[in-house]
Amino acid sequence: MTGARGQALSWKVADGVVELALHREPCNEIGSQTLDELEKFISALEDSEGGAHALIIHSDVKSGFCAGADLRELYRRSQAISKEAAVKGVREYLGRIHRVMNAIDASPLTTIAAVHGVTFGGGLELALVCDLIIADKMARFCFPELRLGLIPGFGGIPRLKRDLGNAVVRDLLLTGRSFNTTKAQQIGMVSQVVGEGEALRAARATAAQLGKFDRATAAAAKKFIKPIPYEELQQEIDIFCELFTRPAVEEGLKRFVESTDAQPYLP
Repeated sequence: MTGARGQALSWKVADGVVELALHREPCNEIGSQTLDELEKFISALEDSEGGAHALIIHSDVKSGFCAGADLRELYRRSQAISKEAAVKGVREYLGRIHRVMNAIDASPLTTIAAVHGVTFGGGLELALVCDLIIADKMARFCFPELRLGLIPGFGGIPRLKRDLGNAVVRDLLLTGRSFNTTKAQQIGMVSQVVGEGEALRAARATAAQLGKFDRATAAAAKKFIKPIPYEELQQEIDIFCELFTRPAVEEGLKRFVESTDAQPYLP
């Protein structure tokens, strides 16, 4: 795995650390193009995990880590010829996303999300698959899907429940409010808060420290303390697809698509 650059993301390897950089403007929305490139990255990662000990995921986009799913694309999916066709397309898409997320979650590498700015929806779900989240002090975290009549669909609910418990899940899911880094660290979602613009530097320093330890031991410890809730993840897909057929969802997506706000994903 020497590295590659696509339209939405790129990756490289240096000193046993894989760095995956997101760079799709305006805020790394995850659509078909990003998913295609993530699948290529996962394939390359699995072929070369023996030569690395850590993975860092970060964003080169100034506005933030990731605003979540590409809702304009999701709206187009809702306009399929029939509801059955629309749901089939969404289910297939979510299945692909889950395979990518599960692969990162289960990787024997120690994985670090270095986040800043907007870390919403699917972006928060991507961060949650990582073992550690290092955030600069300006980062904000949110599950805004309720405004669209949906639940998070990229695996966020089962993973947040696994890591933090139901109280935090209910707060983020049912209120739609955002958390700042202070709150995120207090509840245990973020392992380290650093100065503005310092998240990637801190992640690299952490990855260098990890390289001092035996990889097999670290992988065994991770597998023991971080089980993947496959059954609940499948239930999440089922519930998302059931909700997706409701008129309220189409209306919510349409409002988002037609919004003239510069950053319509903000709560």
